[in-house]
Amino acid sequence: MSTSWHTLSCSSVISKLKVDVSKGLSPKQIDARYNSFGKNEITTQAKKSAWAIYFEQFKNPLVYILLVGSIVSGLTGHLVDAIAIAVIILINTGISFWQEYKANKSMEALQQMAAPSAEVRREGRWVDIPAIELVPGDIVKIKTGDILAADMRLLETHNLSIDEAALTGESEPVQKANTVLEDENISLGDRTNMGFMTTQVTGGNGVGVVTSIGMQTEVGHIAEMLDSTEETRSPMQVRMDTLAKILLIAGLSVVAVICLIGYRYGMDWLDILTTGISLSVAAIPEGLPTVLTIVLTMGSNKMAKSNALAKHLSAIETLGSTTVICSDKTGTLTQNQMQVTEAFDVSGKYWWITGSGFDPSGRFVPQNGAQDLHENDVITTALVVSTLCNDAELSNHDGNWAVNGSPTNGALIVAAKKAGITLSALTEKVGYKIVRKLPFDSTRKLGSAIVRDPLGRYFVASAGAPDVMLTKAAKGSVDTQQSLPLLPTRHAEDRKDHDKTTKVANVCFNGVIDNFAQQALRTLAVGYRFINESDIELEAEELEKQLTVLSIFGIMDPPRPEVKAAIQECHDAGLKTVMITGDHAATAKAIARNIGMIRNADDKVITGAELDEMTDHDLEKICPTIAVYARVTPEHKLRIVKAQQANNEVAAMTGDGVNDAPALRAADIGVAMGITGTSVAKDSGDLILLDDDFSTIVKAVRQGRKIYDNLRKFIRQALTANVAEVSVILFAFLCMGPEVVLPLTPLMILWVNLISDGIPALALGMEPEERNVMQRKPRKRDQGFFSDGLGMQIIIRGLALGGLSYCVFSWMLSHNQTAEYAQTAAFTALIFGQLWHLFDSRSMTTLYRIAPFTNPYLLAAIAISTTLSLGVVYTELGQLVFNTQALSTEHLIGIIIGAALPTFALSAIKELTRVKFL
Repeated sequence: MSTSWHTLSCSSVISKLKVDVSKGLSPKQIDARYNSFGKNEITTQAKKSAWAIYFEQFKNPLVYILLVGSIVSGLTGHLVDAIAIAVIILINTGISFWQEYKANKSMEALQQMAAPSAEVRREGRWVDIPAIELVPGDIVKIKTGDILAADMRLLETHNLSIDEAALTGESEPVQKANTVLEDENISLGDRTNMGFMTTQVTGGNGVGVVTSIGMQTEVGHIAEMLDSTEETRSPMQVRMDTLAKILLIAGLSVVAVICLIGYRYGMDWLDILTTGISLSVAAIPEGLPTVLTIVLTMGSNKMAKSNALAKHLSAIETLGSTTVICSDKTGTLTQNQMQVTEAFDVSGKYWWITGSGFDPSGRFVPQNGAQDLHENDVITTALVVSTLCNDAELSNHDGNWAVNGSPTNGALIVAAKKAGITLSALTEKVGYKIVRKLPFDSTRKLGSAIVRDPLGRYFVASAGAPDVMLTKAAKGSVDTQQSLPLLPTRHAEDRKDHDKTTKVANVCFNGVIDNFAQQALRTLAVGYRFINESDIELEAEELEKQLTVLSIFGIMDPPRPEVKAAIQECHDAGLKTVMITGDHAATAKAIARNIGMIRNADDKVITGAELDEMTDHDLEKICPTIAVYARVTPEHKLRIVKAQQANNEVAAMTGDGVNDAPALRAADIGVAMGITGTSVAKDSGDLILLDDDFSTIVKAVRQGRKIYDNLRKFIRQALTANVAEVSVILFAFLCMGPEVVLPLTPLMILWVNLISDGIPALALGMEPEERNVMQRKPRKRDQGFFSDGLGMQIIIRGLALGGLSYCVFSWMLSHNQTAEYAQTAAFTALIFGQLWHLFDSRSMTTLYRIAPFTNPYLLAAIAISTTLSLGVVYTELGQLVFNTQALSTEHLIGIIIGAALPTFALSAIKELTRVKFL
């Protein structure tokens, strides 16, 4: 049923659903509707089997390369290497499988959120039934603590409040009423006469009629979007696929060229095959996936220590590629703790209230005049009144302050405590006694208490909406002489001026309300009225009139203290920050301007209603100028993410509710809240913030950029080694003709790839971040690993190292050394050439711009690699396995010094010319 139920009267809803409210649905109606609408459950499309998911992991060019490497190693008799590479394949596909398998658990978490049962009227009696059996038209009883089992139109409400944060993003429980709402396109958060599936009743009670069940509910609609939303491939996954394809094509091309040359020379096919196998081994970076996994895992561990838990390793690098961060407001940019930040009292004083969130540390600072708080009877009395009529409680658990009850009322309790006023002190020490409570009602928009003061007088203490309070003010005004109740800081016998009145002139509360509204502050007025003892049992409407208004309090969910600096860091790093919230536009705009998210007049604020008027193309054109999206729905969030991606942005999206799940899954990097986040949001995200803090995202971006830099450094080092190995053999073919002798054996090449180069290259993953890591512009989605001339650097450096190794090989042969000795010399030259090249790979600039000893892990890895490689040359076991011969000391020293020449010479030329590709 797609009817706009919130626009219909209760009688129209009942008539349309054909139900008798006093009796409920008949058995015949129930059967018919059950057959028509089905079960009240969240369903999903058929999912792939675990085996299907597993075998899909093999559809990866990098896996193809590794398979070739394993086969080649097996054909050359190196079974240990073949098995090792096969194990690498199984490990990497196993990790990928597990990550994707876990991602499919989002829908299961969503299904588990549904209520297990509901109390409905059947045949005139209230009965509990399984929630799955509900049908449209069922009359449902609602009470505090219930999780609503379906979408329903509310027929009766008695102080009913429902927490809809997980569905709408609204930070406070919504006060419900059964009145008709005329706007058909009103947002979910403003549909105050509706209850929605999976939301929780926080107070009061009521009765509703089921309008939608299962997949027809609002949460069912989200489930459908979540089910149909494909996870976006991360930029690193795209880059790795591209890299793998390049390696595969390059490797096969070189092998084909060598085979053609060999065929032209008339070489024996067995020799050609042997050469092809050597080149295949040289072209395949066997250690690449393992090192990538290790580097990303180390980065993941560092992020976890900074309260950012990465669910997928690829998410770490994606953070470094992020170009726009779409952040929720409540709890991420703000503290999710309502706080009184300003106040105005009837004596004409403005006050700033310092502190943070629910922590009662802070004080009242006068803005006009130097009068101390306890010298001002009016504001102190207002705090007394607000405490006496308040249902919220402040608690402390292990140093963490929390409010039980309405966060707005809790803010008043915290403000009073900052002034030394608490309910226990008022009742136990001063002598106030609460006689009767009149709880807050969404119709009255007031909450009150009848109190007896220490002198035996009775008065009504009220707090509520200022516009309502002012209409109920004494004599229609508040600028008359006001009588003040006894203050808690003084006993009756000590206070001689308690009957004094305060003369107030020209007080304009409406102006104050407008001023606070412009700052996006929620406002609460506080007032009181003396009554007779005989009036205690009167109706609320009779008691809450002729009130003396004492003060207006400005309340907000303040920004986290560190957010402003984090937003500035994003700006410096070229990252666009966008607020996407279910809150009202005025509130969101004020917060965004305060924290620097809105920086100039060109930064726009638009609402969900305005989004509905735009096509996707219109949104794509305008989204670069939008800083705040307010009052949005789940569909809007999904459209915003896709619009960002259509503009070639790498989008990070934060969220904590069920409504955020589709956008979290569609985003390049979905960031779920670890504290306030629902299980659905956590399952749909790629990164979980353990502290729900926006600044943690910025720290993770910094870490992601550092990791990306280090991955490029590793790829540069590893592929330079591969180019060098291939070019050694290529030079031999081109220069030696049909009588070619291979400078390196396949086993020597495997050693270089996995040990002598692989271990030190891994240490590049531990490089400290470069100084300008957060001053660079972010990378675009289509920017590959080989950008900024890195591809040419790899080719030029590789050819230089390969040429050096071949020259050493040729020189040894020309000086009557054996082929085994010459191969050992070429092998040693290649190893030390790559070890020297490591120092240049540490920076995207040159080795002359970095301190050589700032990475102890690299130095240790070089020492290990050198020791192991010399062991291959100088030990009997190494000589037996690798067919090497011990080099003379003179040759070894000359090779070590000569191996440094390509790196130092090319780096010097780059330093002088500033040419990127050198």
